[in-house]
Amino acid sequence: MSRKLTFVILSALVVGSLLLTACQPQTVTVTVVQTVPVKETVPVVITPTPGPSPVVYPRNETLYTSGKQWGPPTSWNPLTGGDIAMGVVGLCHETLFIYDPLKNEFIPWLAESGKWVSDNVYEVKIRQGIQWQDGQPLTAKDVVFSFEVRKITGASFSYIWDWLEKVEAVDDYTVRFTFKDPRYQEWGYVLYSLAIVAQHVWEGVPEADVPTTPGVPPTCSGAYVYETHSEDRMVWKRNENWWGTKLLGLSVGPKYIVDIVNPSNNVALGLFLKGEMDLSNNFLPGIATLVEGGYGVKTWYDDPPYMLSANTAFLFMNTKKKPMDDPAFRKAMAYAINVDEIVTKVYGNIVQKANPTGLLPVWEQYVDQAVVDELGFSYNPDQAKRILDQAGYKDVDGDGFREAPDGSKIELKVIVPFGWTDWMESIKVIANGAQAVGINLQPDFPDFPSYWEMVPGGTFDMAINNFGSNLSSTPWTFYNWVFYHPIQDTMFSGNFGRYENEEVFGLVDQLDRVPVEDIEGMKAVMSQIQRIQLTEMPAIPLWYNGLWAQWNETYWTNWPSAAEGAPKYLPCTWNGYFNMTAILMLTELKPAQ
Repeated sequence: MSRKLTFVILSALVVGSLLLTACQPQTVTVTVVQTVPVKETVPVVITPTPGPSPVVYPRNETLYTSGKQWGPPTSWNPLTGGDIAMGVVGLCHETLFIYDPLKNEFIPWLAESGKWVSDNVYEVKIRQGIQWQDGQPLTAKDVVFSFEVRKITGASFSYIWDWLEKVEAVDDYTVRFTFKDPRYQEWGYVLYSLAIVAQHVWEGVPEADVPTTPGVPPTCSGAYVYETHSEDRMVWKRNENWWGTKLLGLSVGPKYIVDIVNPSNNVALGLFLKGEMDLSNNFLPGIATLVEGGYGVKTWYDDPPYMLSANTAFLFMNTKKKPMDDPAFRKAMAYAINVDEIVTKVYGNIVQKANPTGLLPVWEQYVDQAVVDELGFSYNPDQAKRILDQAGYKDVDGDGFREAPDGSKIELKVIVPFGWTDWMESIKVIANGAQAVGINLQPDFPDFPSYWEMVPGGTFDMAINNFGSNLSSTPWTFYNWVFYHPIQDTMFSGNFGRYENEEVFGLVDQLDRVPVEDIEGMKAVMSQIQRIQLTEMPAIPLWYNGLWAQWNETYWTNWPSAAEGAPKYLPCTWNGYFNMTAILMLTELKPAQ
């Protein structure tokens, strides 16, 4: 059985630190946490809270951030499949390429170039002149080792060896990858996500210890090196000998980056408004009021939705349970949900309603609008009632709720974790919409461990989830999550409703094998997927969670935003985002005068 690209979900060790926090999407480790926003009509009240330990770094040289760390940093090992400290990949360890999702472009980084020299052979030229921070050169041997070490059980990206045959150093700066099954879409993702490590550092680590070694202090090639860490922060210091300055003409602005462990969003908000934090990637309560109220708070957009979109929240329906096994019932649910009410009343217009396909705005070119026009849905309770009537769901006993066509009662629950209060408010809207068309659906709020046992275990009725719908270089990662297969006893990696359809499974696999530059080929396959998706409605896309990012210009200016003339990079410190242009954001920041 072939393993597929998976998204490593929260371990039980960090669950306790995630409650009452905001949705934080990432590429490899997916941390999804929630908080209800303060409505714009409610005054923003800042409760005085104690700040972090006294700062000893020059304020005009230091960038203070928050949003990645929800507990003390414990690992600096880019080979682990678990959670790692902020900046380990991107600031410290680097990738062959970085990816710009706003332009859909791969930018050579450690690699000077890369190309397919045949259908199953890819060659990379490594830049000459790159050094590890200990002065040793970074060569093709380090790249080969960085892939070979992933054969170890428990190492991140070990799945690549299901379809990668061998990696060879042709010479000191040329690496050849030979594939037994070229998966072009996945390979593009790997090129900007897999961290290159120093062979001379890691080859002495016993194989069994590779996935669990903390790796501190790390030996890096990147723009920053490890300075220190403590219970409440991770500190990086600028690498004054970074190769990017000489070879690319780039230099990062902040001498120090101090990432503050976030105890709560209210604490983060207080630090931010007092100028003790420059960039917050937290969900901050009342952000719309702050942006418009003269507090000096800046976001990507100056008006709704304020944020870029980072992932799609879905309503998964358990297709192994009645009546969710009926496509007509699932379609009726799609028409019964007032997503506009969730966007405006629950989120205060800081998120956007999702396209019926669920594809993020950066993937808009892949939406087959003709299919959406034919099969798409929007809030229409009358249409929901018509579908239910035609499918035989009627209120037989007069209690206001419909029975199944066989006369059996329908009593369902929709779940989200307790404390994720924006999701809690959202499923109240969903339940109200369902009840209005005669479906007995009640909101339920188990604690996170119970929620995460029920969702992968398939013991729920309906549930909101967004753990794998994240921004990436390819919509294949999105579809691989929505239609993850094969169906297993425990579905950690997506398709939580256990929807089975061999045709769409085959199309997702086919999409993976379309070259990334073949846009029309990708569209053709995705059009077929979208037709099945909108006909069968195995899961309902609801809204796009924001790429939470807010900053001030007290100490640093020239932030990226939608404003004319501003840099266009992702202002985000979450795992996976430094190698999606956030590192370039740091090269544009300038000290405030």
